Amino acid sequence: MNRIGAAAIAAAISAIAGSAFAEPMTFDAALERAVRGTPSLAASEAGVEAKRSAAIAAGRLPDPTLSVGIDNFPISGPPAFTFNRDEMTMARVGIEQAFPNPAKRRAQRGRAQADIGVAEADVAVEAQNVRLETALAWVDLYYAKRQLAQLERLDESLGDLQSTVSARLASGSARPSQALEPEQLRAAVNDRRSELTAEVAKAKARLARLTGDPDADVSGDPPVLEVDGPALRAHVASLPHLRALDAQTGVADADVTLARADKRPDWRVGTSYGRRDPAYGDMVSVTVSIDLPFFGKRRQDPLIAARESEANRARLMRDAGERDVLAALDSDLADHAMHHQRLMNARQTLVPLAKRRAELDMASYAAGKLDLGSALLSTLALAEAEVDALSREADVARDAIRINYTYGEMRP
Repeated sequence: MNRIGAAAIAAAISAIAGSAFAEPMTFDAALERAVRGTPSLAASEAGVEAKRSAAIAAGRLPDPTLSVGIDNFPISGPPAFTFNRDEMTMARVGIEQAFPNPAKRRAQRGRAQADIGVAEADVAVEAQNVRLETALAWVDLYYAKRQLAQLERLDESLGDLQSTVSARLASGSARPSQALEPEQLRAAVNDRRSELTAEVAKAKARLARLTGDPDADVSGDPPVLEVDGPALRAHVASLPHLRALDAQTGVADADVTLARADKRPDWRVGTSYGRRDPAYGDMVSVTVSIDLPFFGKRRQDPLIAARESEANRARLMRDAGERDVLAALDSDLADHAMHHQRLMNARQTLVPLAKRRAELDMASYAAGKLDLGSALLSTLALAEAEVDALSREADVARDAIRINYTYGEMRP
């Protein structure tokens, strides 16, 4: 019974979880779910925890060294191979502690903190990528479904038109070949529907991958985002991508500090206890060892120069990265302006003209002044214009999302 009850509880929990995923997601809900459950982001956060854990040990004294041995064991002469006939023979046990110089230990702690900074920057970059990809997948699915719905309405109107043609055929006012023309148009619409169905499936697959919802769907409207070029340019320096390059520069600088610390001597302290034959007495030894970096020009200095070059390279890469971001922003702003102009042209000119033409051609067909094929082509052209207008609207929305989620401080 306990097993049956546990199975029932598990099934109920599974059903609740399934129902939670079954609901279509608003734009904000999709972003929240993606940020909360994307494995790649969780992996980056685990990397931060790993670096923080490793930082605890950074700059600590190394473990002491235990040594055990026999000193001055005779192998020749009268006392050879005996332990108690030579006063210098003894069993020894000792311990030694190394003390790296304080500058090196501080540099090790600084390097560990720099590693944490890199890991945290990677989390910020991954979170930005997840939000951006999720937002674009949601918008792609939203507009693909709208375009598909637009074609469905055209298909319904073709059914009404087919009835009209059938009536005219029965009355003898239409040629028999005209009965095929609505079907030809419907075949062309089906081709376009197949393309949009594939786009819907691909957008769903992307959204499912990011949110973990196997049957991802959208609800509500996309956000209306303003694109403020000057504000975005002023914010460039704090972008996750550039903060990651800053973190890499910090690592390079920490490596320079660590290399310079190698020029300062480390030292070690050791003590040992030697037990001899009771006739001679026991002995205690204390040693102090200090490194002598006398040959820095051939050992430490070249390494310092190499680390300084790497640090300079990191700073130059940071400068190049900022230039790349500014250039990409200007390019994206130009694309957005172009797409917005194309959308306005479609809404204000292309769709109204296509609609007017279709109405006039259908009126001419009804009056017997135009053949059905020409009228249907005008109807198809109107449908294509409306679908194209939605595609242009999607381009504008995608631009706004890409720009704001790449160069701004967008949060779900």
